[in-house]
Amino acid sequence: MTVPETAEKIKSMEIRGAGRIARAAAEALRDHALSLDAMDTAAFKKEMATAAALLVSTRPTAVSLPNAVHYVMTGLAAAKTADQARNGVIHRAEQFIHSSQHAVEKIAEFGARHIRDGDVILTHCNSEVALGCMIEAHRQGKEIEVFATEVRPRNQGHITIRTLNDAGIKTNFIVDSAVRSFINDVDLVIVGADAVTVNGAVVNKIGTSQVAHTAAEARVNVIVAAETYKFAPRTVVGELIEIEERPPHEVLPDEIARTLPNVTVRNPAFDVTPAEYIDLIVTEQGAIPPQMAYVIIREYLGWEIGEFTLAGDPKAGFNGD
Repeated sequence: MTVPETAEKIKSMEIRGAGRIARAAAEALRDHALSLDAMDTAAFKKEMATAAALLVSTRPTAVSLPNAVHYVMTGLAAAKTADQARNGVIHRAEQFIHSSQHAVEKIAEFGARHIRDGDVILTHCNSEVALGCMIEAHRQGKEIEVFATEVRPRNQGHITIRTLNDAGIKTNFIVDSAVRSFINDVDLVIVGADAVTVNGAVVNKIGTSQVAHTAAEARVNVIVAAETYKFAPRTVVGELIEIEERPPHEVLPDEIARTLPNVTVRNPAFDVTPAEYIDLIVTEQGAIPPQMAYVIIREYLGWEIGEFTLAGDPKAGFNGD
């Protein structure tokens, strides 16, 4: 799949989920490097930087995307020839894809340790890693039951319940606004993340913050499952994560909206859950309290402080110089 095709599928949410988006971007950069005809080193790097910037621009909130692209593009850094640059990108892309898939398995293993036999779990949205924790617990023989939300307006909950059903896990499907009605029946909340900030706040699908607030009120623990590449390095220097607002027609069809000239549809795709509503973040490096997010950013992501820019230039660090 070409870079423009991948970018469009990420933007339209045909490819969805932070981990899948990150791997798709790495695959697209790898294939793009393979497809480029012979050219000099500078031209090759410029072409790759343009492709990287296009991918990063598609989903502003999913920090896994620029982290994946940055990881792959560092393959250009030491290259003296176009062939070296191409091989560097291919190697880094395949390395990222492998480590990303391995991360899902490790998080499932670590997360399952925090699920007890007999637990009733609530989950929101469709998180590959959050579901992995539950499926691994079930595989280990733990009897669990899940409440899964609908996740309006894109109905990602339909994917979640299909996955849980196919895994043989007893599941209750509820509308988003019913969380408070069932929270006292729940022992644990497990959700994914699209981004984790330096202070441990979590950006995830819209409605997550309300779920976490309700859980805190009911004294139900909240676990976030997130790969290390979902941590947001630029929040170290105070940069805010942009919250994507998607088209109104996802909420209200255009033909209806046209008859309501005084109505404005607002459709933010994500919200921010404060660290105080989160008990644990499970990564492939282990489980940490949210206050330790900075350690992940410092130790496990390949950003240098000099690469952080408040301007948020999506090309920063992509030229391989």
